[in-house]
This record gives sequence, C-alpha cells and structure tokens, in this order.
Amino acid sequence: MSAPPQEEGAPIEDRRQLVEHLESGCKPREAWRIGTEHEKFAFTWDDLKPLPYEGERSIRRLLERLAEDFGWQPVFEDGRPLALLKEGCSITLEPGGQFELSGAPLETLHQTCDEVHTHLAQVKQVCEPLGIGMLGVGFAPTWTRADVQEMPKARSAIMRAYMPKVGSLGLDMMHRTCTVQVNLDFADERDMVRKFRTSLALQPVATALFANSPFTEGRPNGFLSYRSHIWTDTDPDRCGILPFVFEPGMGFERYVEHVLDVPMYFVYRNGRYIDAAGQSFRDFLEGRLPALPGEKPLISDWADHLTTLFPEVRLKKYLEMRGADGGPWNRLCALPALWVGLLYDEASLAACEDIVAGWTPEDHAFLRNEVPRRALSTPFRGRPLIDLAREIVALAEDGLRRRAKAGRVSPDETEYLSVLQEEAVQTGRTPAEGLLEAYTDDLPALFRECAY
Repeated sequence: MSAPPQEEGAPIEDRRQLVEHLESGCKPREAWRIGTEHEKFAFTWDDLKPLPYEGERSIRRLLERLAEDFGWQPVFEDGRPLALLKEGCSITLEPGGQFELSGAPLETLHQTCDEVHTHLAQVKQVCEPLGIGMLGVGFAPTWTRADVQEMPKARSAIMRAYMPKVGSLGLDMMHRTCTVQVNLDFADERDMVRKFRTSLALQPVATALFANSPFTEGRPNGFLSYRSHIWTDTDPDRCGILPFVFEPGMGFERYVEHVLDVPMYFVYRNGRYIDAAGQSFRDFLEGRLPALPGEKPLISDWADHLTTLFPEVRLKKYLEMRGADGGPWNRLCALPALWVGLLYDEASLAACEDIVAGWTPEDHAFLRNEVPRRALSTPFRGRPLIDLAREIVALAEDGLRRRAKAGRVSPDETEYLSVLQEEAVQTGRTPAEGLLEAYTDDLPALFRECAY
C-alpha cells in the first residue's frame, strides 16, 4: 500500500496521455532493475495478538523508532506517521497494520537480498526491546477480523466501506493477508506484452511454490494458499485472469481501456482523499465526476487509479508479480530470483512462451481456481503441477546463470533459488504443507518458530 501521493501534472486533455504514462516505463536492458516488496504481520509476544496503531507497543512506535534509530524520514497523514522513506525505499502499512518494505530498484539479486537482510535486522533491533515479533505467512493464522485494528488511513477507510459491496472476502484481503512481490521492467511494448502474458500464465506456478496460508482462526482452512483464494471473491472488476492480455491487439492502449472500465476508489486533493468509490474515470476525463464536478484528472490521479487494480500481474510503469504468499526470509529472496531468471533472460523467456502458448482460457481459469487449494499437486494437462514447476524453476536457474551477476562469493544469482530446489522441487511439498504437519495442534509454536 503506497504512502500518500502527490498531486502532479496539468489536467489531462487527451486519452493518449494515459497511454504515454505507461509507455514512459520502457527502458533499455542495461537500465532494468529489480524492486522487491514484502509484508509481514506485527504481533506482541506475550499474547500473540496484532499490534494496535497507538500505544507503547504499537505500529506508531515502530515507525517512530525506525525513524529515530536509522534515519528514515516519516510521512504523515493527519499528523500521524503512516509511512517512512529512505534512499529509494519506503516502509508502508497495509490496512490491518501489515508492515511492508517496498525496496529500491536494484541491479542484482545480491543487492536485493542485502536490502531484505538490512531491513529485517533493523526491524528486529527495534522490536525486541518492546516484545514485538514479525511473522511471514500469507494469512494471519489465528486472528479473527475483529482482532485486527484498522490503521487510520483515509484511503483504507474508503476501500473498507466499498469492499463488502462487491465481494465477501475483500475485508480479509485488506486486514489479514501478506504477500511478497517483485516489480520488473520492460524494453518496449512488445517486450511488455511478452512478459505480461508469460508471467500471468505462470503466476499459478508461483502461487503453488510459495503457498503458505493454510490456517484461519486457529484451524486448517482447506487451502494451501488461502490468501490466493481470497482474491477470487474480493472484487471482480479489479481482480482476475485478464483474458484480454492473451488476445491479439494487447498493448498499452488495450490495458488503458481496461483500466478506464474499473470503478474508482478516490481522488487525492489538498492532502485529502475524496471518496469516489464506484465512479468512472471515463467520466472524470470528461469533467463529469460526481465527486469533483467540473474538474479533470491530473496524471497523478491516473497513477493512483492504476494502483487500485489487483490482478495477479499488474501493469504500471513496470510489471508487478503479485501471486505469492508472504513467507520466511529465504523465500523473500527466492521470489524475485524466480521471475528475474524467467523474464530478464531471453532464452528462458522464449522457452516459457513456448510452454504456455497452447493454453486455453479454460486452462488459465482452471489453474486460478484449483491451485489455491491443491498447489503443486494440481492436475494440469495430464500431469501434476509439480512437474511444470520443476521445469519452470530449472529455466529460471538457467536464466540467472546466463545473467552471470556475481556477488561477493558467488559467480551468479542462482543461490537464491536453492530454497525452491531443496524444498518444493525435490519434495513436491509447499511451505503450507510443512506448517500443517508441524503446527496444526500447536499454533503458538508457529509464531515461535517462524517469526523473523
């Protein structure tokens, strides 16, 4: 969830400006970067409950201590610190207080993993004296929705009021889920389309490999990635498979047309979020938005609106891979490693394109619906999904090896895929299945053993 936005640009006069905003993300290969984001649940050790916003042991106190001890710059809303900024990174809050690092755009996975380790070390140094822990899983394993305090964010309040009108699980998505994602670049429109199609088709494989949310309110929920299932009943207007991405004519302009048909949430003006939930950006372009009659959008309004779509892969000035559950520290590095190896290497990208080329809309829908429950054991085209996952991880490893980005002691970045090779690829088991086996009868032990 982003920090409060800025109002930028003159009023939009031509729809072409919306397309140009996306096109401005095109970069030459040497400028491609890796941006990793990950969320975790903050809790108090003595009772394993989620942190409130205010108090001696609170989200606010964590933000203040990180700013004081490590030089982060606080960002305020209505006088309250709700985000931190530093050197191209941000720390933000999801609506239920999930603590998120949005990393800087970095050149190598070695830098990404250093950034993850530095962040977790800083958070741990601040948390330990306060008796606070951080847990990396895809869904809060024991908390009810009532246990989770709502963060005092105006944007979240607008979403909170709108969500129950369009789906039954949107409030759970907002308050009880955590993810890890990676943001990647493209060279031009053709490259964007290739990467969008390939990553959207293969997103269920990532969901399966990183499935890590098998508990709800202290009991097994029947899913391996309940977080992924939640998105299927959050908001049909802004979630889903996006079949048009696989159709002829896909490009920046086609995506713009899709985004224009997604109802708005808000407009940001003079430091305030104005409720425009359910209203049309098309009307906004014509100066007919009920929330701001007579006004036309700024390019910053368009950028904000792009952030309110939630498909498995999201296009902004880069592509966001959004299919994975939150998890332990080593998987925070593995997720970007998987997608960098597949999408930033031409041979691996071409091989993936060949794999998914014959998939039908029914194939995409089947994987999206079945993988949250069955993960790597999902039957697909005559074989279990684990077979495809092994092939995909091998292609990612090949791609990282060809990138040959050396670290301090490593000739390349393949080391960050080792956790997938050693756990999921060799055993066919997901993190969720390990949690079910170890902690079904002792969920407090899950907090003790799985906290960062």
